[in-house]
Amino acid sequence: MKMIKIEDVQDKVLQLRNESVIIDSDVAALYGVSTKEINQAVRNNPKKFPEGFIFQLSSTEKQEVVKFFDHLEKLKFSTVAPWAFTERGLYMLATILKGEQAIQTTLCIINTFVKIRELSRTIAALPQTENEGSQKNLMQKSGEIISDLLGTDLETEESETEVELNFAVVKLKHKIVRKNNVNP
Repeated sequence: MKMIKIEDVQDKVLQLRNESVIIDSDVAALYGVSTKEINQAVRNNPKKFPEGFIFQLSSTEKQEVVKFFDHLEKLKFSTVAPWAFTERGLYMLATILKGEQAIQTTLCIINTFVKIRELSRTIAALPQTENEGSQKNLMQKSGEIISDLLGTDLETEESETEVELNFAVVKLKHKIVRKNNVNP
């Protein structure tokens, strides 16, 4: 069984229709099952997936995700429009899928969405914060969240991440240096 990491999930989260979603084929890959099994679970439990939990991509949306996300290129030749699972839909799917990998994947998906929401709230607070010290704290918190999302298995003694956020009114730049305790 492959252990799912937060960065495995984060790489698959897309923004469609103002929602953070994961496409059915990516959900299947995370859970270690076929896309057909994921879609069968949805068909067998229609009451668990009301509007807002899952939606089928339009042909335009399908073309866009294929164009901008290389790992979804296989969808280009599919005659079936893929399904997009919202956060709520993924939670509901977790109630259906069983097994150790399903449990680990669900925990990782939940943690990823929590971090993305936290990052979104932190970034949204930046332009509204006038105090320079508070802005610096928010930037540091944003950097730490981004660092967590981008990777937790650092093998180096020190890593550096530079975050630059460009809002219409203000441009903020912050550098994060993370040092790991490396035991000889």
